[in-house]
Amino acid sequence: MFITVKLVLLHPNETNRLENLPKISAVAITLNEASGMQSYLDSLWFANEIIIVDSQSIDDTVAIASKNKKVTVFQREFDNFSAQKNFAISKANNDWVVFFDPDEEITKPLANEIVETLKNPKAIAYYVNREFHFMGKRIKYSGLQNDNVIRVFNKNYCNYNDNLVHETLEAKGETAHLKNRLPHYTYKSFDNYTGKMHQYSALQAKMLYAKKKKPTLYHFLFRPWYRFVNQFFFRLGILDGKEGFILAYVSAFSVFKRYVNLWLLYRNID
Repeated sequence: MFITVKLVLLHPNETNRLENLPKISAVAITLNEASGMQSYLDSLWFANEIIIVDSQSIDDTVAIASKNKKVTVFQREFDNFSAQKNFAISKANNDWVVFFDPDEEITKPLANEIVETLKNPKAIAYYVNREFHFMGKRIKYSGLQNDNVIRVFNKNYCNYNDNLVHETLEAKGETAHLKNRLPHYTYKSFDNYTGKMHQYSALQAKMLYAKKKKPTLYHFLFRPWYRFVNQFFFRLGILDGKEGFILAYVSAFSVFKRYVNLWLLYRNID
């Protein structure tokens, strides 16, 4: 079951710049993103349509999105990230798609670069380097400084893989990199952030269970310890200060939680 709401707010001063540009569909999946939804939609001025697949938000996410005439909203119960994102892509009417998360800031320089690049594209997908922001601080180390993700692509050659979480967009053709960076503000509150980590752990456990992987003491003891040491020391998270420590600690605990969830699955315990 899904609900469709048609809506595009074309900025007059951008009309001439879009004349020679292939039509672009902006796509996103959402859950309770009301706080940043309006600014997110405004940053997509260069898109001809915006597809929002909402996982039954209980805040004003859908109401805010529905006010924009470019937007089409679909309500879909969340099962996993790959399925949700592939469903969203399937609703795009144009070949060229930009798929940014609502907690990513599409800066004006990045938007302009996308516009200029797609006037004469040399690849079927484009990577963007994300700047990770946590607790109000930009994280420069912790293994997060080289976070490259595809955010602009031709949907005829790209599809998300079957991973339930940490899904990857697979591009069947030549790829390239955009120059401008993408600020990523994943942190809303500590409970919200750890909640995401718990969700990821549960989905990762399901993937391991499907592969018939069984947890051992190695997974409970060594894997979380190694994640912390690797992120905080080897990947220089220590240089990110207390935020780097918190990130490493939460990451290590999420590894532990993954194998606890896997252990529970084998015992059919909630």
